[in-house]
Amino acid sequence: GELGQAVYPAEGGRVTDATILFRDALQAVYGPLDWLPEPDGAIHRFRVPEDKPGSLNGWYVLYLDGIASGAFGSWKAGGASTWCSREPVDAREAAQIRERVDQARRQREAEQHRRQQQAAEKANRWWRNARRASPDHPYLVAKAVRSYGLRQRGTDLLIPLYLDGRLVNLQRIGPDGDKHFLFGGRIKGTYSPLGIIEPGSVLCICEGWATAASLHQHGGYVVADAMNAGNLIPAAMALRARYPGQPIVIAGDDDRLTDGNPGRAAANAAAAAVGGQVAFPEWPEGAPEDLTDFNDLANWKLAHVQA
Repeated sequence: GELGQAVYPAEGGRVTDATILFRDALQAVYGPLDWLPEPDGAIHRFRVPEDKPGSLNGWYVLYLDGIASGAFGSWKAGGASTWCSREPVDAREAAQIRERVDQARRQREAEQHRRQQQAAEKANRWWRNARRASPDHPYLVAKAVRSYGLRQRGTDLLIPLYLDGRLVNLQRIGPDGDKHFLFGGRIKGTYSPLGIIEPGSVLCICEGWATAASLHQHGGYVVADAMNAGNLIPAAMALRARYPGQPIVIAGDDDRLTDGNPGRAAANAAAAAVGGQVAFPEWPEGAPEDLTDFNDLANWKLAHVQA
């Protein structure tokens, strides 16, 4: 996300008040905070009140010299806001604030890069040391899919996420289906592949690993799992850049019970972005409304053929 709208308090505060005014700006976005920001021009992390305990997804940077100014945001939500203690009075002050905003953006990008680098190293270490996934893992059994190339660490399935052919992150899936990425790891534009991409063969891109495994298992498709609806466009664009001539089909989720059907909207947008086709599950007569993806469809059909 780009640095968003500047936030000015109603009254221009003196420098001594700047820290409190800056905290007010943070609280306007994140709700009550029981600490005062450090005005030292370095990037600091904090827990966003809604996020889970122990997480530090919020970040801020505050400068006090000249016009007090700063920037803040959340790694998880993306984007950022800039803040000033008052309107700049002349071009020199305005230029100084622009320079500050640039500096904050560079600091944020460097910090994000560092976090992604650490996560990638951890992903490679965990992946190297993990054993082959057990075909009896409760998640695989529940979804009725094979383990393919997945690995396992403790009771967690490990799903590898690639960017430009490099392993950069892992999604962990617990026995209960709980999903987590590595802290600070890159997600945007990454994907987990199933099958070998051959020239001219259709490449399917979908939202989740179980859906990918179903498409691969029952349809013989080569599939890239983009992890979630929000990453369908970035992953599809990355794959399009890597395989310019490949026919792409976005195998979308059909979130029929969710307002605005985000699965359909995301799949249509991703197909448009890369000049691909789009496919959704075709629900048979009597299939319940809460089924959404190709894995649900495959398992419903299986149950009803056997019944």
